[in-house]
Amino acid sequence: MTDYDVLRVFCAANGGYGNELGVVRDGSVMPERGERQEFAAKLGFSETVFVDDPERGVIDIYTPSARLPFAGHPCVGAAWLLDVPELVTPAGVVGARQDGEFSWIEARPEWPEPRTLRQYATAAEVDDLPVPPQGVGAPPTPFGQWGRVYAWAWEDEAAGRVRARGFPGRGDGVDEDEATGAAALLLTAQLNRALNIAQGAGSQILTAPQPHGWVEIGGRVLLER
Repeated sequence: MTDYDVLRVFCAANGGYGNELGVVRDGSVMPERGERQEFAAKLGFSETVFVDDPERGVIDIYTPSARLPFAGHPCVGAAWLLDVPELVTPAGVVGARQDGEFSWIEARPEWPEPRTLRQYATAAEVDDLPVPPQGVGAPPTPFGQWGRVYAWAWEDEAAGRVRARGFPGRGDGVDEDEATGAAALLLTAQLNRALNIAQGAGSQILTAPQPHGWVEIGGRVLLER
């Protein structure tokens, strides 16, 4: 088995929760895309990162079923682990910084894959949502069936506090994301305001719009193994 680290990204204040991330620090041990995809599927995390140049921050991101040009929680986790000022992804150069207990990245809202941002009236409605079905029986969205839905509601609109759940809908075994940085980025760009997002069972994502269309995404990261 290839050596890899496991991080939890967007942890709660008590260090709990967060979305697991696999990181292969030495990407040269598995240079081919097919090998990487197979390994990411074997690990089964929502994303796995392969580091191709730790000093320059060059990374390659995979879900269990696809390669991604950019993703939020892998970039936040990799920036924390590598402690670099920027990451190089296929989508573009991601700014990175550490600020106390939080790891931050800066990215553009056109980089993530599109998804449906579905607003609900209350946080309780979001809590009560079942994991949506996939395939032809699923209700339609602007991007096809139920795939890539980010369900959200205000917990406290004045304070920018949001309750959210993310359903990637890829059919690869990850039915719900515990924390989704890319969707948080898109929601921040749409609302054009800083957000404090409680997602999943207890994860926390912080965001803030930046000049010229950029968005910062921040969270706590812990090394699990």
